[in-house]
Amino acid sequence: MPSTVTNVVFSEPAGRLNAVVMFSGALVFASLYAYNVLRGDAAAANWLLVMIAGCALSGIAESLPKDRRQMAGTLRVTAILVFASLIASVIVAPEFVVG
Repeated sequence: MPSTVTNVVFSEPAGRLNAVVMFSGALVFASLYAYNVLRGDAAAANWLLVMIAGCALSGIAESLPKDRRQMAGTLRVTAILVFASLIASVIVAPEFVVG
């Protein structure tokens, strides 16, 4: 019997609406990062690069065709690992996040 996590992670891609939301999030984070770079404080915004990567991976996973469940699941797991690495870096090396 497959687990609930496997059913959720390796389910069909949700479609364009979820992909647009994820890509919009990545765009917002990219805009925030660009603002910090223009302001001259890019070192304090390194965590935004991780958020951009995680949201972009999730957006790509949701924009795949319905028959690409395995690839969508792989991209989802990768996005989860990217976000988890940000949480781990907050615990281990908070100066990376805070600046």
